[in-house]
Amino acid sequence: MHIGLRIFFGFFLIVGLAAFLTLRVFVQEVKPGVRQAMEDTLVDTAHVLAVLAADDMKSGHIADGAFARRMARLREDKVDANVWGMHKDAVGYRIYITDAGGIVRFDSGDAAVGADYSRWNDVYRTLRGEYGARSTRANPDDDASTVMHVAAPIRDGDKIIGVLTVAKPNVTMAPFIERSQRKILLNGLLLMGGAFVIGLACTLWLVHGLRRLQRYARSVAAGERAEMPLRGASELAELGRSVESMRLRLEDKQYVEHYIHTLTHEMKSPLAAISGAAELLQEDMSAADRGRFVANIRRQAQRLEQMIRKLLALAALEQCQRLETRERVALLPLIGQLLLELEPRARQRELSLHLLPAQSDAVVEGDPFLLHQALANLLENALDFAPAQSTVAVSVEQTGDTVAVHVADQGPGIPDYALPRLFERFYSLPRPGGQDKSTGLGLCFVREIATLHHGGIALANRAQGGACATLTLPAA
Repeated sequence: MHIGLRIFFGFFLIVGLAAFLTLRVFVQEVKPGVRQAMEDTLVDTAHVLAVLAADDMKSGHIADGAFARRMARLREDKVDANVWGMHKDAVGYRIYITDAGGIVRFDSGDAAVGADYSRWNDVYRTLRGEYGARSTRANPDDDASTVMHVAAPIRDGDKIIGVLTVAKPNVTMAPFIERSQRKILLNGLLLMGGAFVIGLACTLWLVHGLRRLQRYARSVAAGERAEMPLRGASELAELGRSVESMRLRLEDKQYVEHYIHTLTHEMKSPLAAISGAAELLQEDMSAADRGRFVANIRRQAQRLEQMIRKLLALAALEQCQRLETRERVALLPLIGQLLLELEPRARQRELSLHLLPAQSDAVVEGDPFLLHQALANLLENALDFAPAQSTVAVSVEQTGDTVAVHVADQGPGIPDYALPRLFERFYSLPRPGGQDKSTGLGLCFVREIATLHHGGIALANRAQGGACATLTLPAA
């Protein structure tokens, strides 16, 4: 199962189970809670009425005295009350009074006068000076017909001369219980719905972060330039930073090993030439030969110096994950300045540099110094391969959101076998006219700069002869 589904189902299961158990307890406690509150009210009512009925009970007029007349009037009075949305139109109490022997002497419902209630719990326990109450079914076959009875003693001094019982059907509280249960269930469903939304949001946030880390790890594994995507102080961001730190340490180790191996391999040829020339210089030779060997040593030393300098610059560039400087750069003025700088070299080679007219300003966003370096490398390459009396043409065109700089020469072009290897480190083609090979790092340098600017570099042969290098960059 997908980790996101596991996290979501686990979260929702825990919250849902907790909500279910809580709701179940609440719903189960509503009915007894309401009945306990009703019993407490009945206790107060019974004791108040017992005090009011005491005088008639003492005088023997409990069935036709003032208390009985007031109770009869109470049955006739209309009740019009709205209790928390529930309409009440009658008094729900039944009141009966028994004497000291448990015989009913007064009944507000006129149903049990003369009956012996001495064995009912409310009367029996109250006559013994205890708390008397009972809940009895009016219909033995109907569990919903229970009636709660709460009794209070009628006293003459310290002597109990009777018992007053207040009875109220539990069914009168059913609407309140049902309404409370409905509200609890509704709020419980809202709680579970909220838990569902929160759980889904948390899961999506976590899975989104994990997927970004996964894409980052895959990009790194594929050797692509990638930036750690998570920021902040969260555990995921901390995990990402740990992964990035581990990647950098591993990359640094592999990078150093690879470069040491490559550099030592490339330095063998110049060092061998220097060593051979130095040994020959120890022998007797003519001044012309000695000058030629010294020039060779100087040339190979310069090549080594240039190789190390470019390699250090390339290494620093490859370690960059993002541009440190980013500003708007107009390419046409930049190229114009480069052509002026390279004009002496072009004249020395009997070449001409030409910037073709452009239809737009061609503005990009990036590091002006690095862009200058990339274009300089491309122009120097073109000058190296262009034959005398030819032209190196530079053109700039913008298509949509992309700016392309083309540097074209009229040289011999690129052999088919070399096309796949042009961007390998230290790979270099022989220059026309027997010139020494370059360090083979210039195009790698250009590629890294293009990648940092989210662009690209390509070299291809022209149909009319020569080669064309195209540097593409996003337009500002």
